[in-house]
Amino acid sequence: MKSRIKSALSRAKYAAVGAALGAAVGGLINRNAASTGGALGGLAGATIADLRSDPDGVFAEFRSGSDDEGDEADDAGATIELADE
Repeated sequence: MKSRIKSALSRAKYAAVGAALGAAVGGLINRNAASTGGALGGLAGATIADLRSDPDGVFAEFRSGSDDEGDEADDAGATIELADE
């Protein structure tokens, strides 16, 4: 339940930022374009949030968790050799 709420809030945050940016850009043109820009920006922000939350999505290669070099570095120090007594 916590992960569903967290993903919904993340999607809402991206949608709000997209709507604000779209409205600001549209507001430079006229009032109607500000409204349309806000709607399109909100849709784009929600879409980006969905793509970003997908583990195999477009932005998977930019995440720190998918770093192959970091995994090898962590495994390098994991081997401990014990001396025979």
